[in-house]
Amino acid sequence: MGSGETVHWPQTTTYFDFHISNLKATPNISQTTCVSSGFELQFRLGPSLQGKRVMVHTNYPLEGQVFERNNFRVLAWNYPTGREDDSDKFCSLDLKIAGSYEYYFGHGDTEQSGRGYIVVDPVLRVGADSHVLPLDCITIQTYLAKCLGHLDDWPIRLRVSKESGYNMIHFTPLQTLGESRSCYSLADQLTFSPEFSPAGQNYTWADVGALVEKLQKEWNMLCITDVVYNHTAANSLWIKEHPECGYNLVNSPHLRPAWVLDRAIWHLTTRIVEGRYKAKGLPTDITNESHLTAIRSVLQQDVYPQIKLWEFFQVKVDNAVEQFRALLQNGLYCTSVNVSSPQHIEECCGWLRQKLNELNDEQYQIVHQHEEQAANCIVGNVLYERLADHGPKLGPVNRKNPLVTRYFTFPYQDMTLEQEMQLLDQPDKMCHFLAHNGWVMGDDPLRNFAEPGSNVYLRRELICWGDSVKLRYGKKPEDCPYLWAHMQKYTEITAKYFHGVRLDNCHSTPLHVAEAMLDAARVVRPNLYVIAELFTGSELIDNVFVNRLGISSLIREAMSAADSHEEGRLVYRYGGEPVGAFVQPSLRPLMPSIAHAMFLDVTHDNECPIQRRSALDSLPSSAIVSMACCATGSTRGYDELVPHQISVVKEERFYPKWNPSATPSSTGEVGSQTGIIAGKLALNKLHQELAVQGFIQVYVDQVDADIVAVTRHCPSTHQSVVSVCRTAFWDPKTHQYDTNVSPMFIPGKIEEVVLEARTVERHAGSYVKDDNYINGMPEYTVEIKEHIPLKDSTVAKSSGVTSKGRSEFVQEITFQKLTPGSVIAFRVSLDPKAQRLVGVLRFYLSQFSPKYRRGSVMEENPPEALQKPLAQLMSKLTLADLNILLFRCDSEEQEDGGGCYSIPGWETLKYAGLQGLMSVLADIRPNNDLGHPVFAVCVLALFLNLILWLGAMFNYLKHIPRYLIPCYFDAILVSTYTTALDAAYKLMSSFIQNGSSFVRHLALGSIQMCGVGRFPALPPLSTKLEAVPFRISPITEQKEQCCVSLAAGLPHFSSGIFRCWGRDTFIALRGLMLLTGRHTEARNIILAFAGTLRHGLIPNLLGEGRCARYNCRDAVWWWLQCIQDYTIHVAQGHEILHCPVTRMYPTDDCEPCKPGEVEQFLYDVIQEALQRHLEGISFRERNAGPKIDMNMRDEGKTGRVLDPFTVDPATGFVTGGNRFNCGTWMDKMGESERARNKGMPATPRDGAAVEIVGLSKSAVRWVVELHAKGLFYLILCWINITAFWVSGSPNDPNEKHPDLVHKRGIYKDSYGASSPWCDYQLRPNFTIAMVVAPELFTVERAWKALEVAEKKLLGPLGMKTLDCDDMVYCGVYDNALDNDNYNLAKGFNYHQGPEWLWPVGYFLRAKLYFAKKLGGETYNTTVTLVKNVLSRHYTHLERSPWKGLPELTNENGQYCPFSCETQAWSLSTVLEVLFDL
Repeated sequence: MGSGETVHWPQTTTYFDFHISNLKATPNISQTTCVSSGFELQFRLGPSLQGKRVMVHTNYPLEGQVFERNNFRVLAWNYPTGREDDSDKFCSLDLKIAGSYEYYFGHGDTEQSGRGYIVVDPVLRVGADSHVLPLDCITIQTYLAKCLGHLDDWPIRLRVSKESGYNMIHFTPLQTLGESRSCYSLADQLTFSPEFSPAGQNYTWADVGALVEKLQKEWNMLCITDVVYNHTAANSLWIKEHPECGYNLVNSPHLRPAWVLDRAIWHLTTRIVEGRYKAKGLPTDITNESHLTAIRSVLQQDVYPQIKLWEFFQVKVDNAVEQFRALLQNGLYCTSVNVSSPQHIEECCGWLRQKLNELNDEQYQIVHQHEEQAANCIVGNVLYERLADHGPKLGPVNRKNPLVTRYFTFPYQDMTLEQEMQLLDQPDKMCHFLAHNGWVMGDDPLRNFAEPGSNVYLRRELICWGDSVKLRYGKKPEDCPYLWAHMQKYTEITAKYFHGVRLDNCHSTPLHVAEAMLDAARVVRPNLYVIAELFTGSELIDNVFVNRLGISSLIREAMSAADSHEEGRLVYRYGGEPVGAFVQPSLRPLMPSIAHAMFLDVTHDNECPIQRRSALDSLPSSAIVSMACCATGSTRGYDELVPHQISVVKEERFYPKWNPSATPSSTGEVGSQTGIIAGKLALNKLHQELAVQGFIQVYVDQVDADIVAVTRHCPSTHQSVVSVCRTAFWDPKTHQYDTNVSPMFIPGKIEEVVLEARTVERHAGSYVKDDNYINGMPEYTVEIKEHIPLKDSTVAKSSGVTSKGRSEFVQEITFQKLTPGSVIAFRVSLDPKAQRLVGVLRFYLSQFSPKYRRGSVMEENPPEALQKPLAQLMSKLTLADLNILLFRCDSEEQEDGGGCYSIPGWETLKYAGLQGLMSVLADIRPNNDLGHPVFAVCVLALFLNLILWLGAMFNYLKHIPRYLIPCYFDAILVSTYTTALDAAYKLMSSFIQNGSSFVRHLALGSIQMCGVGRFPALPPLSTKLEAVPFRISPITEQKEQCCVSLAAGLPHFSSGIFRCWGRDTFIALRGLMLLTGRHTEARNIILAFAGTLRHGLIPNLLGEGRCARYNCRDAVWWWLQCIQDYTIHVAQGHEILHCPVTRMYPTDDCEPCKPGEVEQFLYDVIQEALQRHLEGISFRERNAGPKIDMNMRDEGKTGRVLDPFTVDPATGFVTGGNRFNCGTWMDKMGESERARNKGMPATPRDGAAVEIVGLSKSAVRWVVELHAKGLFYLILCWINITAFWVSGSPNDPNEKHPDLVHKRGIYKDSYGASSPWCDYQLRPNFTIAMVVAPELFTVERAWKALEVAEKKLLGPLGMKTLDCDDMVYCGVYDNALDNDNYNLAKGFNYHQGPEWLWPVGYFLRAKLYFAKKLGGETYNTTVTLVKNVLSRHYTHLERSPWKGLPELTNENGQYCPFSCETQAWSLSTVLEVLFDL
């Protein structure tokens, strides 16, 4: 999650994954979410946490319990599949209570590995029926409370807001104000100000509450007010009684130097007033730069030397040294220095003296720097207040307007500076010298500038509010009990009578204080609306405040925009989706977004827009703001065109009252014709209507330098409102605007002009500031028309309807009177045909989700293809059909004469099926990337012929506007895709149907890899078999078998003779076919390969049988293992032994036989394979030579195995091969003539390969079991794996080559290799033997070997194929590299280090098997490891556009461009691990 996530999705479930790495970095910023009440929030494990015992704690209370911030509870994990699978498990919160809540999580011995916040928005209600007021509907207006007069007059003054269309009022504080009369300097936080009560009355908070309730029920308006926690008025009685509540010189002694400087500057003021510095060029009236220079000179020459601030930071060296000497003389000895004699003591004292003098010198320089900065700030302050054109121009220095504002209170009679210095020794006096509050430009808002460690007061960097005292809360209530209690009572009063609060000076309020106070407020009013204006300069830090305090809306201001372009950008930024955005799934991760905004045209304490822009701009800028998809608002006076800032300090006049008949020249009354009130009413109504009706999509068009067009669009009805606003940032009387306005082209049908308004001049006299009322400019008003036909508009006219293609109808609009200060808003619908077709589309999509029901229209005569639900149509498809619908890569399609679609300007899709586009859309959809190149072309032709249903649905897309095509294109594809997946899972085993998302993702590999091509990949099966699929050949037009075959990997091994490989097929078959329930298809593959048995071997490359290559020693053993697995996993699976097999090569030397010519039962074929190995196999591969293998040497083309035996009588090992061929899966043959490795296998692994030993033992064990059941011939077996164990002991009698041992506690990779050192190489192959024949291993030795493998071979996704300590290890595979390096050239290191994925499945399964034998904590730790490793595969699987797992990676999991992007055995073996779990 990124910073400031804010989400408003009603009736929705949402989740976010959390990852330990993210949460460690910035736990209070990054990992936070804001959601609406009524959501379910789910926590799911990221890859780094899967497999670990994670506990999530939160202080969100259980239903019926009271919230306590420090009371955390543990959330329970939910397991949707009923299995303990970390990929799907989640814990959740049903969010019903507004506020800010915290969570943290930990694992193992770490209680807190990360933390974050959950902010739940309040539910606001108005009206007698208490209907909900959504946050985006809010239109707020601010009032300075002191300008409202007596409470009796409030309704008539507040009615201006109601009649202007606002639904929320913000009052500045209603408490008794301090001497300065600033709205935010409160003398008493607890009392309702007496100034609001007329003579003879004494109104209380209860009376205010009654008015607020009346406004809520009768006017549908809510009321909020400010809370000021950071300071109190300097004349507050309670602060005098409790000076500990402020920063004084007793509780904050670090401020004493700053106080001394402050008093010295005050005395400088008095001397300037007395004219004592005229001779030095410093008069009382400071008017030029030379006077500023004189100030700096006086400070440096007179003030600083007098007060000697540096002394506060000095150590009295003599005293310190004497104390040190006394300690040494009394027996304090230093361990590193000899102090046994007076001489040594004096040496030590000398060193201390030197160091203290150095420290004093250093501090002296630091204080000098502070003084320099103080001088700079003092001069800068004087420059602004007395010389700057934009400053207040205070005039001559006097006691009322001193040289600079004082930083501390001084509640005593005047005295000399020397007398004041004596007060520093009188705590009863010092405690009343209280620091004023203010703000520091560019300071860290999370730091309290009055606390120790800050030099803000000394350096004079505070922009000081001299009427207020900064409050000192401490870290907890016990640090200042009175202040905490006082402010909590203040908070509770506010929350009792108001619906919300504005946090004044929020960025300077201590977070823990505001947090505690808002907790107290929410006890009184649970659905408290909280807003704040932050000046942190960082959205990340803004988010800290939002998270900790539960801020509902952050105040943003249009006045911050320098031009109309920036103003439009703010509208887009502060809310809404882009027009045409994708429909997001109900359960989805939270995406980063900014905090909910309250977007105001101007705030009450900032400069008046008319002063910076022009009066004419008020209306169009308000219109731009009102089109924002968030809360909006203004301040009283803006709509009346008050041409100056209404000062929160100095303003004492009253607001005018409402009178619908008020004359333009009236100063005490306003009506609908005053200023832009009529326009604002229409805009506020429009804003609220758009929010209520779901116009959540926004498009901003900067038409030209002054014109901004904002579109709000409803994604369900596809109505739009387009507001065209011509701003007037410059006064038309002094700025030349272009009289020619370009026409606009609005797509769709304009139903009406919602409003058109122009700011116009009238003859009502010029503005004169009234003495009693805050009056506006009478010379301007608004001409407005609402809800009129376009033909009646005086601002715009239609120039006709044009068509931009058959799917987009555009209305051209020309402007006649869109003068600066004008607004026109159009209500736009789709053209009638497109509107009807979109409704029909939504009707058919509603079968997949209820979110499409709104705006749907049933079709009278639906196409035949759409008369049945898609799920019913999908149910008729086989998994082979779904392979075509969902997948098929480019080479598979090319075999049929097609190919995958290439997106111009981008790339070719990975698949021709739905997954090709779904992988692209998965990245586009969350970010609403509607400009992606995939939408720049007509992609409709892609799937028109897949099925009739899709064709009919896409036919509707041809007739809707182009900007809606991405949304509905995605909706159709997502619906089709998810329905296809559901249909696929229903055809699979219960393990898949009831499995986790991870299991199902892997199971899709079965559909991805298993298909039927243009040419049959498998040789024919016996016609006596049942359930063999047939088709009419697209080539011969004759009936032929069309059995599913299993591709080795995509895209390299997917078509033609290179699609099917014996070894790859039978390593992958258990996981992708048997565990997924594709038993008949698995049977067909087993029998088809059985028919190709020759020399007692199963072919490596199948080549449809006729082009088979018998150049591997292990495929036959994997085939036998799969038959064994078939008998285990399939009901009555042993019946396969009696299935007929059509033999293609009944003898070694014959030509291929015709189907059915020679048939045997499968058990006879199995017997032949075993018998041939016992008798010994020796042959020269047919057609040996460059035609079938251009790189192999002649010696390698003989399939000899250590004559005369193939089974070592001493060990029982199946053994064979030679150093010139590579008969196992590590089959890289050298290709580089330059490096001289051509024809040399990189990994011959001759002798007895460990995995073949395990597989042969498994096969023999199985047939012995079959014989015991009367199902097979008698087989004798003797295998002793001891010879493979490397104990490392020099006395081990089984060790023939102890000098070659370089790793102890492992199993050899082979036994009896022609190069003995190869036997001792550490590779992952022994783990295969552990899984298929665990009885060969002792638990203790197996575990030791697995621990070594984990340490040395396990990578992020795969297993290193060679120990990284080996001298020929190289983990980066580059098949294109040709150099002089024998070990690397032309990818010679294919199996010499790169990390292959499929062995990791066997490693993890072996770990699980032997960990279960060991039991206890070992097993638990192993399960954690397994889940953690698998989580990385799940992450890759989800993110891969191929939706698969690769063949291999380079070292440390790096991407390998020469690898297959998705490999059958990689997917299969990982799925097998999950099955074992």
